[in-house]
Amino acid sequence: MSKNKFNLTLPPVEPDPVLTPSPVEAAARSNNLAAAISSTKTLTQTSVVIPSVIDSGNTTMGHTTLEALQRQLKELDIDDLQRQRLQVFLLQKQKVGELNDDDFDKLGELGAGNGGVVTRVRHRPSGLIMARKLIHLEVKPAIKKQIIRELKVLHECNSPHIVGFYGAFYSDGEISICMEYMDGGSLDLILKKAGRIPEPFLGKITTAVLKGLSYLRDKHQIIHRDVKPSNILVNSRGEIKICDFGVSGQLIDSMANSFVGTRSYMSPERLQGTHYSIQSDVWSLGLSLVEMAIGMYPIPPPDPNILASMFGAKFTEDPDNMTPSPSSRSPRQSYFPGGTNGPRPMAIFELLDYIVNEPPPKLPSGVFSSEFKDFVDRCLKKNPSERPALGTLMGHEWAKKWVSENVDIAGWVCKIIELPPSTPTKPSD
Repeated sequence: MSKNKFNLTLPPVEPDPVLTPSPVEAAARSNNLAAAISSTKTLTQTSVVIPSVIDSGNTTMGHTTLEALQRQLKELDIDDLQRQRLQVFLLQKQKVGELNDDDFDKLGELGAGNGGVVTRVRHRPSGLIMARKLIHLEVKPAIKKQIIRELKVLHECNSPHIVGFYGAFYSDGEISICMEYMDGGSLDLILKKAGRIPEPFLGKITTAVLKGLSYLRDKHQIIHRDVKPSNILVNSRGEIKICDFGVSGQLIDSMANSFVGTRSYMSPERLQGTHYSIQSDVWSLGLSLVEMAIGMYPIPPPDPNILASMFGAKFTEDPDNMTPSPSSRSPRQSYFPGGTNGPRPMAIFELLDYIVNEPPPKLPSGVFSSEFKDFVDRCLKKNPSERPALGTLMGHEWAKKWVSENVDIAGWVCKIIELPPSTPTKPSD
């Protein structure tokens, strides 16, 4: 923990050759889920044990059987299509085996985040397209092995709302985490292309994130600790999944002193170094929703004239929208993460002090539904005890509306990133 002139306690940051596909891969690539499951019928009738190689610095599925994982799927509150897609993923994953650095072909850069560079790769032995995150850490070999062991729990995190995990290993001083490839990318990249994300899509995103967070808490006693747009991924099938949750305490501690960007989404209680719970994820979700709705990071509040030029008459009709938010800060400047165009960014400690001591952000009136505004206001209570539980948020009238509403996430994602609807693991032509 470190102190600074604002007396904030900064906590650790959480963390193309053409191959002949197998019957499972061919069926999955064509999105024929029934054929994929049928083609592996013999596998599901026996207890398939993946040998453990944890001590060699590599995670496979250990002694977890395919049957055991499929039994876990039956216990989840998911629909038939989601269950079938998870079964196909597990059947694909079963043939991956031990991961080695030499088995990957790099296909392109996907971005950088939370201390690592993410690339799109082909795993040659299986033919699968994966996202590979490389994290360079200057730590002792024993610590690296401990991180790999702690990441093993990701094998048991199987949910339609969680990015799939193939395994992790280290080589040449870097830890590699191999994940399901989501061809729509992260919501921060979608936001840059779209400018703003309309409320119906934010509704679907919110319900998926809440279900993902609930799964992590209820099934694995995990708090995400790093909810933000760059950790919410989408694909051309319309799936919305969260990634980069804090399962490895050693990884979080090892990265604590190197990466501060994620702190701008942390709740006030975390920045103050006090006890925190799942309610800190609720704050981060609320903050992310405001950012995606208005198209810019909302702390401190953007100049009303900027918002008026964006939203027009709907914004200016409410006099409260044109009144600067009460603040001890003057002049008010927008903080633009990542160096995007805009006013001079606040210094990071200045920003964190603002989060702790100034009023929370809010959605402008008249531009969005009153239910959406109320949902966000509840998430962004400064006092964590006043924020709703995940179940309460799922029962909020705004969230319930989008559970049953038909919203074409797949079509929207494909339009924004100019991608034809497809199976995300299918190699490019």
